[in-house]
Amino acid sequence: MRFSGFGILKQGLTGNKGWTAHWRNPKCKEAYDIVIIGGGGHGLATAYYLAKNHGLKNIAVLEKGHLGGGNIGRNTTIVRANYMMPGNSEFYSHSLKLWEGMEQDLNFNTMHSQRGQVALFHSDAQRDAAVRRANAIINQGDDAELLSPKQLRKMLPYLNYDSPRFPIYGGVIQRRAGTARHDAVAWGYARGADSRGVDLIQNCEVTGIDIQNGQVKGVQTNQGAILAKKVAIVVAGRSSLVAGMAGIRLPIESHVLQAFVTEGLKACVDKVISFGMGHFYISQSDKGGLVFGGNLDYYSSYASRGNLPMKEHVMEAAMALMPMIGKAKVLRSWGGIMDMTPDGSPIIDKTDIYGLYLNCGWCYGGFKAVPGSGYSFAHLIATDNHHEPAAGFRLDRFRTGYGLMDEEGTGAQHNLH
Repeated sequence: MRFSGFGILKQGLTGNKGWTAHWRNPKCKEAYDIVIIGGGGHGLATAYYLAKNHGLKNIAVLEKGHLGGGNIGRNTTIVRANYMMPGNSEFYSHSLKLWEGMEQDLNFNTMHSQRGQVALFHSDAQRDAAVRRANAIINQGDDAELLSPKQLRKMLPYLNYDSPRFPIYGGVIQRRAGTARHDAVAWGYARGADSRGVDLIQNCEVTGIDIQNGQVKGVQTNQGAILAKKVAIVVAGRSSLVAGMAGIRLPIESHVLQAFVTEGLKACVDKVISFGMGHFYISQSDKGGLVFGGNLDYYSSYASRGNLPMKEHVMEAAMALMPMIGKAKVLRSWGGIMDMTPDGSPIIDKTDIYGLYLNCGWCYGGFKAVPGSGYSFAHLIATDNHHEPAAGFRLDRFRTGYGLMDEEGTGAQHNLH
């Protein structure tokens, strides 16, 4: 089933009775060439690019719940490529290019909106850091533009520019950045993978990984054993738990990141805005709700909910940056489980077990990385060679200390990245 303007018009005039299911609901086979554990954005994108780019079809994606039910369905939908460190900058630049062609590629409306992202700064030192980052972004081949307070006042008149504590000195805008519909991204990749012969198995929880003589042989699930030549772990905040089934201890802590959405309002925030004096960011959805988030809860947890002190902290940042938000009613909040690495950068690599591959450690960058992650991970699985934009995301950097990518200069503290 392909979407087209004519098809949508025809269905609208005939009662929408001609639509078919977006993907099959197949029974799990006894054996596959490749088993992907995790049916979120990264896992589905990996399956799609394995089939599309490498012609592989005997693939299963195993998801313990429903497709797209994890972090891909509980995030603040921001897409950007404003990274500075070598290794990160090339990867996110590649991912942004894939975002820009995603809807044509998938023949699916992911509601990708390049509305631009503004990162504010509030001191001379922050201005210097922002200029340095902007130059690095431009040198990478992406866009960045320095904005003066006068330009910002015209663009974003509702911000608190004259706060004695956090005066706004200016900002950097990346106009190609923006947002996308998180669920639609998962659905688009699921639909694309299924149409190329990939089996998407829902409600199939992996309970063990079978290994013999240092080589992966398959997985154990609540639907029985499945043989596989290659197994890929792509489970975000559950990475340590699943890797532990193979006897692997990962340099990851799992933390909860809360996000919030308000009642629907008239269109007022037409950019993504990042506060420079706190980990706060905000945008407005197409339905009118203000979508915003902030810092991690500073303790390890696998619970998809957060604590009240961090809720208060995020609300304080919102009020400091844009006092008008105080009149908006918060409808709901949720928590995503972040797989945090010591340097704040991800892992896409082979493990010491032959045929077992790992994709994790995305910290805050998981949603914006979905297409680039799937593309690079598929390349690694299919060829056993690292894809150049993701060549720095090696697991052994945490053992050797060589090649660490500490984007924020925070040091080896998971919960501060």
